[in-house]
Amino acid sequence: MASQLFDEFPQKDKLCYNTMIRGFASNGYGHLALELFERMKQQGLAPDDVTLVVTISACSHAGLVEEGHQLFESMEKDYGIKPKLEHYGCLVDLLGRAGWLQEAIEQIQRMHMKPNATLWRSLLGAARMHGNLEVGEVALQHLVELEPETSGNYVLLSNMYARINKWDDVNRVRRLMKDRGVFKMPGSSLIEIGGAMHEFLMGDKTHPRSKEIYIKLEEMNIRLQEYGHIPRTTEVLFDIEEEEKEDALSYHSERLAIAFGLVASESSAPIRILKNLRVCSDCHVITNLISKIYDREIIVRDRNRFHHFRNGTCSCLDYW
Repeated sequence: MASQLFDEFPQKDKLCYNTMIRGFASNGYGHLALELFERMKQQGLAPDDVTLVVTISACSHAGLVEEGHQLFESMEKDYGIKPKLEHYGCLVDLLGRAGWLQEAIEQIQRMHMKPNATLWRSLLGAARMHGNLEVGEVALQHLVELEPETSGNYVLLSNMYARINKWDDVNRVRRLMKDRGVFKMPGSSLIEIGGAMHEFLMGDKTHPRSKEIYIKLEEMNIRLQEYGHIPRTTEVLFDIEEEEKEDALSYHSERLAIAFGLVASESSAPIRILKNLRVCSDCHVITNLISKIYDREIIVRDRNRFHHFRNGTCSCLDYW
C-alpha cells in the first residue's frame, strides 16, 4: 500500500524517498531499498545524511554486506557527506550481523569520535548472534559504563553464557543486575482482534479465553512435532531439565498471541502481533512453520523490525 501511494505521487522530494527507503529497510526489502536509492539519484535528487543512514540500514537488515560497505566508503567521495555516529552505527550493525566482528571492531577503532551505546549494543547483539563471547564481554564493559541501568545489555550477555551452559557466569551477570538495581523487562505481545487489543505475557493464563488458547497451543505443539521441529532450548536461560526448557519455550508471549489469533480471527485474515522484545530464534522458526501448517499470514513487529511470515518463510530471510 505505501509503495503504491509513493508511486502515485506526481512530485517526490527527498523526504518521500527517505521515508520509503526506511519502510523497505524495516520490512527486510533491502534490494527494493537499493533500487529506490538509485531511482532517487536518477531523478536528480542528491542523497543526504538521512538517505545514507536508511539505505545502509536496509543493507544491514537484508545481509547485503558488500553493497552497504561500498555505500559507506563512498559517502565523502561521491556525496560530500562525512560519516556521523549514525552511519558508523549502521556499518557496525551491517558487519556484525554478517559475522564480520573483527572488521566491526576495526571500524570502531578507526572512528574519529567516541562510540555511543547504540553502536556497542549492535556489536553485543552481533556477538550473541555468532557466539563470540570475547567480543560480547568487551561490548558489555562499555555499555555498563554508558548505560548502567539498561537491562537488555546484561540480558544479551547472559543469553550468550546460557547458550554454552556457563551457568556460573549467568548467575554472576544476574547478581550484577541485582546489585545495580536493574530489572529485566518482561516480554509481552499485543494482538488486535475485532478492534480490541489483547496483551499476553509469558505463561499468561489471565485471558477470558485462556482455556481455548492453551488447547490450541497444545495442538500447535503436536503439529510442530509432526513437522520435525526440535525446540532450540538454548534460548531458555535457566539451568533446568531439557523437557522443562521445551515447556518454557511453548509459553512465550508471541506463541500465546498466535494461538489466540488462530482461535479468534477469520481463517483468511492476517495475524498481526506487536512484541516489545526481539523475537527469539525458536519462536521465529515455529512462526515460520505455523504460517505453513495453518496457511496463515503472520506479521510480527518486534523491537528490531517487521517479520512477514508466509507459507513457511519470513521476509527477513532468517536474518535479523
